[in-house]
Amino acid sequence: MIKEKQESETTTIAQSKTDPILLKAYKMLTVYAKATGTMISVHDHNYLPIPELFEEIIGEKNICLYCGAYKMKHAIHKLQDLTFNPCNDMHINAFKEANRFGGSYIYMCELGFMFWTSPVYADDRFVGALLGSGLLGIDSQETSTQMYLMGNGEVPISVLQEKLSSFPRGDAEQIKALAELMLIFAKSLSVGSENYYETLKRRSAQQGTLSAKIKELKAQYPAGSPAPGYPLDKERMLLAALRRGDHETGRRILNELLAILLFSNPDHFKYIQFRAIELVVLLSRTNITPGNTEKVILETNNHYLKRIQHAQNIEELTDILHLVVEHLAGQIFSFQGIRHASALRKAERYIWEHYTHKISLQEIADVSGLSAPYFSTIFKEEMGENLSSYLNRLRVEKASRMLVETDLSLSEIAGACGFEDQSWFSKIFKTYIGVSPGKYRGQGGDRAQELSEDRFAVNYRRLTKE
Repeated sequence: MIKEKQESETTTIAQSKTDPILLKAYKMLTVYAKATGTMISVHDHNYLPIPELFEEIIGEKNICLYCGAYKMKHAIHKLQDLTFNPCNDMHINAFKEANRFGGSYIYMCELGFMFWTSPVYADDRFVGALLGSGLLGIDSQETSTQMYLMGNGEVPISVLQEKLSSFPRGDAEQIKALAELMLIFAKSLSVGSENYYETLKRRSAQQGTLSAKIKELKAQYPAGSPAPGYPLDKERMLLAALRRGDHETGRRILNELLAILLFSNPDHFKYIQFRAIELVVLLSRTNITPGNTEKVILETNNHYLKRIQHAQNIEELTDILHLVVEHLAGQIFSFQGIRHASALRKAERYIWEHYTHKISLQEIADVSGLSAPYFSTIFKEEMGENLSSYLNRLRVEKASRMLVETDLSLSEIAGACGFEDQSWFSKIFKTYIGVSPGKYRGQGGDRAQELSEDRFAVNYRRLTKE
């Protein structure tokens, strides 16, 4: 019953009209195949070969038919029969991989035949895939032996070797060049999606970076241990990096922040979406260059908020946040153009590297190359607060996380965050947070408040109505 239903659905798909873009692709690849001595195939958005190619597909040169005949004992009489071919899943997975990262995907089957594929888009929508083949990745003698064993000796080795004579051995550079040429064709066919390949490539790189950082977190927080809370200190580090014009560090910190969010909240896309909204609001409020009026800031803010709201998955959400950071990096008021820009960059970097220890005004001023009184003056002018307040706030944020995430005593936390003693730590902490460190820990910190979706929703509704 299931098989009949699958065949019925596949027949309906096969009878649908072929996308004009894929017909054009077929014509272009015919020339490509003749010029390169390779074989080609064009597949639709359901991963089926287009009907116009059926006669060629069932020809002698389609080596996948050998696997169908001798591995699955399934003959090909109509287009939908190809879905039962043992090679079908391999090709579909390759199409999906190429589509996922927006580029060429090269692979080899178990018999040693090489394949390469590229996705085709229309208005950022996947419409199909181009497939190339016709080269061997291993010695033909090894392939013929594998085929002989698969066929249980039904086809003589001599016949198989004759068949393989039309499949030359391809080296890595040759196959890569053929794949790159096919990708050029795919891009030229993708109407309205000229930049989509780069977008997918960028997202794939971002996900690779996030995966590596999440792996590090898994090693740091084994199964069963409390997950890290929301990294408020990462937000401030991100702002500090952007303010001093350090875009590379800003991107790195954003990835660290996102990795913690994803690690601590698996399968909670809505929560991560709300956190992304808050981060955009925070960043846009810091966008205070003279040319940015409140109206301009709100328009930019709402543009990105709407994009975040419509994001369908983590890949899209991550990409939008990276675009926000890239955009705001050039807009946020920074030390660039300030008379003592270099001195302030050095000082802020030193503070972020050493604020968990006791550091003095003189020590930071020496790093900046300015006198202590003069440094103190320009720091307050440009940062909006004096050095002591700035340091205390950073230390309190660090301590608030340690209170919730560790079992360290108050005196140990005070020492680890750069406070002189527990008494001074408690006094400063209560000044900034409103409750004592002990009470803060007893209430579980502010994590319950952070998880309130209503609070995020109210912020979002208010901002989008303005």
